[in-house]
Amino acid sequence: MTDTPIKTKRDGHVLEVTLDRPKANAIDLATSRIMGEVFADFRDDPDLRVAIVTGAGEKFFCPGWDLKAAADGDAVDGDYGRGGFGGLQELPHLNKPVIMAINGICCGGGLELALSGDILMAADHATFALPEIRSGTVADAASIKLPKRIPYHIAMEMLLTGRWVDAAEAARWGMINHVVPAADLMDEARKMAALIASGPPLVYAAIKEVVREAEDMKFQDALNRITKSQFQTVEKLYRSEDQLEGARAFAEKRDPVWKGK
Repeated sequence: MTDTPIKTKRDGHVLEVTLDRPKANAIDLATSRIMGEVFADFRDDPDLRVAIVTGAGEKFFCPGWDLKAAADGDAVDGDYGRGGFGGLQELPHLNKPVIMAINGICCGGGLELALSGDILMAADHATFALPEIRSGTVADAASIKLPKRIPYHIAMEMLLTGRWVDAAEAARWGMINHVVPAADLMDEARKMAALIASGPPLVYAAIKEVVREAEDMKFQDALNRITKSQFQTVEKLYRSEDQLEGARAFAEKRDPVWKGK
């Protein structure tokens, strides 16, 4: 469908997902449900290993919730579909890396969506904010995520004042990984995706599950879950052909050939 607000492109093991909803790439309920299906299909497709998420155009990545749609009847507590708002934040068992290529304004729910990625790359003109405070609402997901990602006091200033942060400052606080010229953003994101896609997918799955599940656990409790075979992805890795391939390739002094099984 050419008129869908979500455009997808496959390139080998990489899926590119573009939010294309003029004028600002805001997300309404219908768009969120489409995004949920796209990301669930990405999760469940054994041939896809990495996703890149970006916005269409040069001005907006995503400003979050579509207030015009809300004024026309979209309920803020309506059916966002699989994975919650934006299809990604609450999608269970997403054990594949996601790269965010932030091409412009990234605020509100758009920033919450971006924070759901694993590697964040931004164009040098990108800006970030949580302006919900000015409309008398709460940036709920950001209130949970952001103080865990950047210094507490910086996160609280953004939440309490809604102030804007440019790409350089966002990188300085560790909110994003890389700042690149706008013209180079997708090329750099694709290079990163190709690098990751060439690696062992079962290892990536194990990393993502362990990091996600261990976030609120004590170190020893998380380590015990690994040693007691309580992480499904870790057990699959340890019993896989890829585990043997990695050892053989090292012994034979050659590059491994990963099959994801």
